[in-house]
Amino acid sequence: MTSTPAFLPGLELARRFYTEAVGPLLEEAAPGIPHSAARIGPGSEVLGYDTPRSADHEWGPRLQLFLHPRDVSRHAGRIKDALAERLPKTFLGFPTHFAPTGETRDIRVMRATDGPVHHRVEITHVSSWFTETLGFDPTSAITPAHWLATPTQRLAEVTAGAVFHDGLHALAPVRAALRWYPHDLWLYVLACQWQRIAHEEAFVGRCGEVGDELGSAVVAARLARHLMRLCLLMDRRYPPYGKWLGSAFARTAAGDRLTPVLTAALAATDRHEREHRLATAYEIVGGLHNRLGLTDRVDPTTRPYHSRPFRVLRADRFAQALMARIPDPTIRELPLPEPADTEPERHLW
Repeated sequence: MTSTPAFLPGLELARRFYTEAVGPLLEEAAPGIPHSAARIGPGSEVLGYDTPRSADHEWGPRLQLFLHPRDVSRHAGRIKDALAERLPKTFLGFPTHFAPTGETRDIRVMRATDGPVHHRVEITHVSSWFTETLGFDPTSAITPAHWLATPTQRLAEVTAGAVFHDGLHALAPVRAALRWYPHDLWLYVLACQWQRIAHEEAFVGRCGEVGDELGSAVVAARLARHLMRLCLLMDRRYPPYGKWLGSAFARTAAGDRLTPVLTAALAATDRHEREHRLATAYEIVGGLHNRLGLTDRVDPTTRPYHSRPFRVLRADRFAQALMARIPDPTIRELPLPEPADTEPERHLW
């Protein structure tokens, strides 16, 4: 019986796979060819969140090889075949062959094989890979529309991970260009996040007032998510999608302080306790905003919602302060988000 190897973080596995197996075979198949090698893109290991559970699909000895565009057409087929024929069947105890799971042909999992290895070494070129991943080519000018239309999960995927070799001298400049939003756009993205909070912060109390504790709890959960994403944006970190949002938030500067507060807000069984806990969180995050020094100080204390007895921050004040500090008129004039529930619900059948 084959024993299961001890878990090794996927980025370390990929680094050693390139250094000890793929790199030497590449040199034999295409001597002296300029290339870069990395493990970026989708995958829990890229963000550093992989565990033994991750091995159940699309996890294992895998990476990207980037060539010059002309070399992709000239050499990619030969390199791919050489790797399929000559890669070891296992590396550090992990199979290098990936087979369909049986549930869908697009998802593969490590499997033993006696034949050629269906490997997960992707051979591509920089412009093509980034365009396919992001929807635009970051080796050319990156426009505000590019930044704002790209999910933060995608931006996290292409700027995290690891580069093992950059013989093309292309990956490092592209990843540096994408590392964070330009300053004016950062202010706008922060303003949008504050505005999302402003749209719903009074609803926790209003739902509870009419006896809708479930609705109040749902709104509180949405507000907690908005606050978590806001803290990541304040830390200049792209918020990942839902599966890893809590893990990423825990690593923010405010994570230790805010996690018990937000946890208590979500565990609350009545709207008064829920509202009290969220008010504490608002004031903490308002203080964080002021410490960034991006705007004049905004009073972070909570207050009644107009004449209604609901405790809110009036988060729109923070959004307006940020928008006022954006010098570029094309960005300053961009609209802030409308309330989410005013948009028609779109169903994908």
